[in-house]
Amino acid sequence: MRVVYWGGRVRVESDWEVRVQVLDDIVGPDPVVVFCGLAGAESTKVRDHYYETPGNSFWESLHRSGLSPWRLRPEEDHRVVELGIGLTDLVGHWDPRWVEIDALVARVERWSPEWLAFTSKAVAHEAARALGVRRPGLGPADWYLGPAQVFVLPGVSGANQRHDYDGRPDRLSWWRDLAALTGCAGEGHGGG
Repeated sequence: MRVVYWGGRVRVESDWEVRVQVLDDIVGPDPVVVFCGLAGAESTKVRDHYYETPGNSFWESLHRSGLSPWRLRPEEDHRVVELGIGLTDLVGHWDPRWVEIDALVARVERWSPEWLAFTSKAVAHEAARALGVRRPGLGPADWYLGPAQVFVLPGVSGANQRHDYDGRPDRLSWWRDLAALTGCAGEGHGGG
């Protein structure tokens, strides 16, 4: 346990809260697509920005797919709102195994994006398990999370170095499919 002083108030955080490191959502008004990764409740890694770990291909894929006209750096993650894009995480717990799916559904319902793009099959499978729906493959899923149709991207971690991505030789083709479906390939949205 630890005691936190914030906003003139004293708060005691449990050991569980101390271990969970979840970034604030970055979602502007009327997002077209919200990307969703997984924040592990047992993680002790403190991170300041989305997709900042070495070897992570998120920012390069966002640009090369046409979803962003420029190559953003992790410390510029707040700029995604200019593109009609949002960033969030599904929070996972491993002992016992469960994810905070109700919290994610509530946030997606509030934002009302057209698409929710899971940034790996593993994240999508955790969400599908929690919702009681069929595990999706890569690409558009046949189910929605709130008002958003689900799209599953290959994992962006540097550890994901497969040579076959559901019949395709690279990850980027899936990102380009998402760009085409969202209609925001290469376009900035909302405030330039």
